[in-house]
Amino acid sequence: MTGAHVLNRNGLKWAFTTRRVAQSDAVLLQPDLSGAIPGDLVLCEIAALGQHRKIQLADRRNSESYFGDRVVLCLGDRYAPDQFEGRAELAEMSDLLAGGGIVGSMKHAHARMAPPTKLRVLGLVADGAGRVLNVARYALPEATIPDHVTVLGVFGASMNAGKTTAAVSLAHGLTRAGLRVAGVKATGTGAFGDFNAFEDAGVPATDFTDAGMPTTYCMPMGRIEQGFATLVGNAAAHGAEVVVVEIADGVFQAETAAILQSSTIRDRMDGILFAAPDALGAYGGVELLKTFGLRPFAISGMVTLSPLGRAEAERATGIPLLSRQDLTDPAQVTDILGLSVAVAA
Repeated sequence: MTGAHVLNRNGLKWAFTTRRVAQSDAVLLQPDLSGAIPGDLVLCEIAALGQHRKIQLADRRNSESYFGDRVVLCLGDRYAPDQFEGRAELAEMSDLLAGGGIVGSMKHAHARMAPPTKLRVLGLVADGAGRVLNVARYALPEATIPDHVTVLGVFGASMNAGKTTAAVSLAHGLTRAGLRVAGVKATGTGAFGDFNAFEDAGVPATDFTDAGMPTTYCMPMGRIEQGFATLVGNAAAHGAEVVVVEIADGVFQAETAAILQSSTIRDRMDGILFAAPDALGAYGGVELLKTFGLRPFAISGMVTLSPLGRAEAERATGIPLLSRQDLTDPAQVTDILGLSVAVAA
């Protein structure tokens, strides 16, 4: 607690990644950064605006950022091939790695990205006893998944392949079919876009931030697996019969590949929907899934926007392609799932 002083909470912007934290617990500011770990709450001041000019707030709205704003973020790693890769490392001047509220050190950036927004690190947020607040402290209670719940996974060839649209549409279609459905984002970087998309579709949702992780990049697989079980188990405890689980990024991303190759997540899934950007992505994804002994019940994503691409993918893979409209149609989605998993009578 050496050097800690009282935290002035007036005017702070709390990022989405901190949304489960009891803000009243934030009492002290610890200037010693040497023991910081992923998930720790970090108070920063915006020193220079860059790529991310807005912060996603805990109340799920965007806030325009200004020089001198004080923001409460989470220390974390980030993996985003079309944006930044960054590590959970703090210095006096650090980087805003994601608008959902991740601070760290940027290592690689897509050529189209502006430099990251620069942050002056003011210290670690601590409680009255001097214990640094970490989002893991506020996680949902650990849970297990009952056998009767159907779990459907949504994977993609890459970022921006259409995974979230596919997952949300699938969940919406199953809800329209009369099933009690929940959405789960099991891996990724904390942000409210996917979370809100499920709820906009009338589907209650949770994500890995509810399991105490600001991001899942570089997290031990055991922790990701337990987070998956906790999220699906809690959804089941609230009455879900079917849980649609979105897995972030593409099949070559380290954690996603590990999940597909050998994990309790893969083993507990009753079916897989695969999202692809084009026909080649659909074919390559299906062939890769074969090496893991997996076959999706359908393909969706950006490829379904092109009638020609859709036809090419169907010929190349022999797997049905379902557009957003198809997935939201209760008759179609229950029919196709009836071919591989018993979801609806």
